[in-house]
Amino acid sequence: MLYNTLSRRKEEFVPYNPPRVGLYVCGPTVYGDPHLGHARPAITFDLLFRYLSQQGYKVRYVRNITDVGHLEHDADEGEDKIEKKAKLEQLEPMEIAQYYTDRYHKYMEQLGVNPPSIEPRASGHIIEQIELIKKILEAGYAYESNGSIYFDVEAYDRKFHYGKLSGRVLEEMMSNTRELDGQGDKRNPYDFALWKKASPEHIMRWPSPWSDGFPGWHLECSAMSMKYLGERFDIHGGGMDLMFPHHECEIAQSTAACGHDAARYWIHNNMITINGQKMGKSLGNFITLEEMFTGKHKLLEQAYSPMTIRFFILQAHYRSTLDFSNEALQAAEKGLDRLMKAMETLDKIKPAAATTVDIDDLEKRYREAMDDDLNSPMVISALFDWVRIINQLHDGSQSITADDLARLKTLMHTIVFEVLGLRDEKAAGAAGGNDLVTPLVNMLLEMRMQAKAAKDWATSDRIRDGLTAIGIRVKDRKDGCDWEIE
Repeated sequence: MLYNTLSRRKEEFVPYNPPRVGLYVCGPTVYGDPHLGHARPAITFDLLFRYLSQQGYKVRYVRNITDVGHLEHDADEGEDKIEKKAKLEQLEPMEIAQYYTDRYHKYMEQLGVNPPSIEPRASGHIIEQIELIKKILEAGYAYESNGSIYFDVEAYDRKFHYGKLSGRVLEEMMSNTRELDGQGDKRNPYDFALWKKASPEHIMRWPSPWSDGFPGWHLECSAMSMKYLGERFDIHGGGMDLMFPHHECEIAQSTAACGHDAARYWIHNNMITINGQKMGKSLGNFITLEEMFTGKHKLLEQAYSPMTIRFFILQAHYRSTLDFSNEALQAAEKGLDRLMKAMETLDKIKPAAATTVDIDDLEKRYREAMDDDLNSPMVISALFDWVRIINQLHDGSQSITADDLARLKTLMHTIVFEVLGLRDEKAAGAAGGNDLVTPLVNMLLEMRMQAKAAKDWATSDRIRDGLTAIGIRVKDRKDGCDWEIE
């Protein structure tokens, strides 16, 4: 069951031509460093991509890069944001786009986000966008004005319903529409640009039947989703802030050109707040991913690792508002450490003659939660119940056979690493020679075991108390000891 924004209800997901799934997600606009707002949709739809793939579906996941046509966000100036930044830095616009695209890829990889099947760029699909405009013009839902092409919302609304995704009506949109640069070319203020004639100083421009210009922001997603997924595909996703006007306009464009909406399901992740406030540069709470990973921001008490960020995002349902705070992130850090310790403990469990735990319970809870609109918080709740059981298996208060232990290891690995996309950063760091904490703590614990064997209780207690003072909890067991970050 997936929550379909368009129908406002959960619906059973049955893809066309199973086991194939077409998934299109609005990717980043590459004119600045990746920030927390980029992390949530990337992780949300990575989770969907991973789960569908793990379930045996062949998923074609298309996530675009917007590198031209973002006029709606700088409409007062009538200038594309990438072009504006290129002028300020005296660079080619594509240099700006390439630099920030590379930065985006770098940070997504650190967050454990798998690359999509296809990652098209708006600037690489100008021909497809021009052809789509021609179809919309021929259907009678667009008009030319001084070399620019605008979508005729009123004409479209007479036959179809503009606003069915966001629940808006034309009267409301008219009353809330500001007078912006270039509005005089429109028949109505709520019409939107399919093609804009470029002013003489505009750098990013392409020839078209109407003028040298550039496509409107909304057009790229309709053109690229049709090219790679066809006129009908399964799922379209993105952030809730894109529902209007971007996705509403996509529906109108696709329906005007083809006679029907392209996507069967519309899925939107909710927004991120910082200490209860909407994230924004003017509020001083705009945090980039680099600042999160280094701790170099006035609102951060410490650095937070990529997996801490990913785990924290997965702890909330994708449709709920997510509030970042130091307290919440520190709690997520401790929870992730507990989970990774349990994954290590799995390899230390000794098989027994009988099984006293119910592995079917974990598998059932995992599948029911994921099938219930990607309910990752419920998956994590089930995992922590099994962290306790894994510790019981290790200390001998529960038992498990060799075959069932192998099955448990496979299931936990699938859920934690393959579907949730988490990884043990300590283990990865140690393998790469970058993690100093793990070998140092292990060395101290080995010295403590030697002290206990020699009945040097003072040294043993001093090592334990010293580790406790810096936030490392030592857990003694019959055959040794474990540790975790508190």
